[in-house]
Amino acid sequence: MKAIQIHRHGGPEVLAMGDVPVREPDDGELRIRVHAAGVNFIDVYHRSGLYKNALPFTPGVEGAGVVEALGEGVNGFAVGDRVAWCMSPGGYAEYATIPARSVVKLPDAVSFDLGAAAMLQGLTAHYLVKSTFALRASQVALVHAAAGGVGLLLVQMAKSLGATVIGTTSTEAKAELVSDAGADHVVRYTEVDFVAAVQDLTGGKGVDVVYDSVGATTFEGSLKCLHPRGMLVSFGQSSGAVEPISPLILSTHGSLYLTRPNLAHYMLDRTEVDWRSGELFAMIAEGRLRIRVDTRFPLAEAANAHRALESRKTAGKLILIP
Repeated sequence: MKAIQIHRHGGPEVLAMGDVPVREPDDGELRIRVHAAGVNFIDVYHRSGLYKNALPFTPGVEGAGVVEALGEGVNGFAVGDRVAWCMSPGGYAEYATIPARSVVKLPDAVSFDLGAAAMLQGLTAHYLVKSTFALRASQVALVHAAAGGVGLLLVQMAKSLGATVIGTTSTEAKAELVSDAGADHVVRYTEVDFVAAVQDLTGGKGVDVVYDSVGATTFEGSLKCLHPRGMLVSFGQSSGAVEPISPLILSTHGSLYLTRPNLAHYMLDRTEVDWRSGELFAMIAEGRLRIRVDTRFPLAEAANAHRALESRKTAGKLILIP
């Protein structure tokens, strides 16, 4: 099969198309013919070596396709099933062999493209607003990078819960997307100081929660946007890793809470996976959640997809088509 392989860590240029054997599924695994694979910042972290994988490897922790073979002990799936998965590597390929615990059935009303675009970012948005900080209608949330793949979903899910949402983004075009997603206020951080803007919008009170996928460049400002006992949910680092901090800083800013969650810890058993994916796909199928696909790249252009993602000029999801 054709697959993207990484033989050394580095920039997008290390993503090389090659021929690799199709692997038979082991116990508890499914072999899936990949129809679409999602491109995410975690793939960049794997490629660069920030998150370590044994070399060589095929990146891509999210995709959708059709089951072609089942390993021993797999229950609940059959050859021919339409499925999607996330948090298991190998998606940048024509076939992926994936643990069944990471796989869910894809409803007929949801296309392969949307399935691949929705799984990782959609489940991330779900656990952030439903579990990490369970938003209520009376609360105010600040969403950084609100025009990104997770950001647009976060805005929509937060609004579905009745919360007030402030989104940050860079350009007028992106601001329109964030407004269309339902944000109550949009702050263009390229033109104004987002901390001052948030304090002004909240009458100096600050917000209940900040969902921050940007990292280094927004971390300190995010703390300043919270009201006492608010929570900073730092779930990404598109601008670089946050420097180490003293826990005392949380006290000086108002007895704040800080968490660095990981989707894998919110998908620990079949019941939780099915609950989150079931709610996600129902929202998509019923039109209550819009998934924006920014660009579809052929598999061979994985390097260009990474360049586009890292440019932070995209709005929505990037996917690869084998």
